[in-house]
Amino acid sequence: MAHITRRQLLSSVPALALLPRTLGAAQTAAPIRVRAINHFAIAVTDTKRSIDFYQGLFGMPVVATNGPSTMLRVGAGPQFISIGPVASGASPSITHFCLGMEGFNVDRVLASLAEHGVKKGDRPGPLTAIVSVRGASAGVPGTPDLLFGDPDGITCQIQDVTYCGGSGPLGNVCTPQPAPKKGLLALRDMNHLTIFSSDAARANKFYQDVFGFSIRSYQGPTAPTMAVGPSEQFLMFTGGGAPAGTPRPSSINHACMNMDHFKTDDVLKALTDYGLKPREAGKPAGPLQHYVTMRLENRGGAPGA
Repeated sequence: MAHITRRQLLSSVPALALLPRTLGAAQTAAPIRVRAINHFAIAVTDTKRSIDFYQGLFGMPVVATNGPSTMLRVGAGPQFISIGPVASGASPSITHFCLGMEGFNVDRVLASLAEHGVKKGDRPGPLTAIVSVRGASAGVPGTPDLLFGDPDGITCQIQDVTYCGGSGPLGNVCTPQPAPKKGLLALRDMNHLTIFSSDAARANKFYQDVFGFSIRSYQGPTAPTMAVGPSEQFLMFTGGGAPAGTPRPSSINHACMNMDHFKTDDVLKALTDYGLKPREAGKPAGPLQHYVTMRLENRGGAPGA
């Protein structure tokens, strides 16, 4: 057996101490490093009416257009809302959401997705990724847009963290056009998306595996929120609360945005002044209605709320 001096032993201890930590980090590192919720897209029956509505309420500038879709910037950007026409025979909805990552590269993202069972295809669907290129011409590479379907078929887009829906290799070349007038409420950023899934536990595991998301909080024992990037942004997947035996179809239920100095009464007054009416008690919310819900302690709310 080779003799090891005391000096050799001591010099090897720091390296040995770091080895398990390094191996553990390699095993849990996220293959796709997402930094923020970049945007979500809504399909509507009247795009001009919706654009006028959001600009009038929030004062959002137009930062880009893509065919029939218009991008309205949230806060200082690059986050935005994309507004486009609803497909024939479909209902208005949030059609997809986008996550912004550092160092976006189509081939690397597709390779990472493939390791988690997402294969490239020609049309969107569960566990299928598609890539389209906008604005390509002779000598101009165009802008790649990469979208994939999760296990439920919910469409998620992945782009560079600087993506604003515009042109250029990263889609980050935009020319803002101010809103016609100042809005009643000033948005600062995206906050979260709540998504109805046929299997919330499966959805949580899928997004944690692909993006390395950590659990930030719980809105109930089986309702974790997954942290997106270093800010307060998160994704939440839930079963939707449908009666047993009648699962609710998977969908993006709602999006939440942040504002500074949030006060419930002030926001409700602004919405009422803008023409929205309170929801009728015991009835689901309809167009141009507002309402407030209180999360109790058993769903992560404040004690005594």
